[in-house]
Amino acid sequence: TRLSPVFPCNLLNYGYGITGVSLKDYVIGSLGMIPGTIMYVYIGSLAGSLATVGTETNQANPTLQWAIRIIGFIATVAVTIYVTKIAKKALDEAILTSEVVE
Repeated sequence: TRLSPVFPCNLLNYGYGITGVSLKDYVIGSLGMIPGTIMYVYIGSLAGSLATVGTETNQANPTLQWAIRIIGFIATVAVTIYVTKIAKKALDEAILTSEVVE
C-alpha cells in the first residue's frame, strides 16, 4: 500500500499506528524492505543515466562505467530475489508452526 498512489501516506500512517504490530516486527519488516528500495533507487539512477547518454563529453571510461552499472543492477536484483526467498521460507515455516500449535 505504500507504493500505491491511491492511498495517501498520512492516512496509512494513522491506520498502521493503530495496528498491533510490535516494534521488533516493524524494525525487521523495515530492514526487509531495504533490498527492494535499493533496487528501485538504482533503477531510477540508471534511467537518469540513460536520459543523459550522449550529452556528457567528459567521461573517463564510459564502457567501464556501464559495466559497473550493469553488474550492480544484476547484483541488486539477485540480492532482492535471495532475500525474498529467505523471507518467504521463514513466513511459510511460521505459518506451518502456528497451524501445528492450533
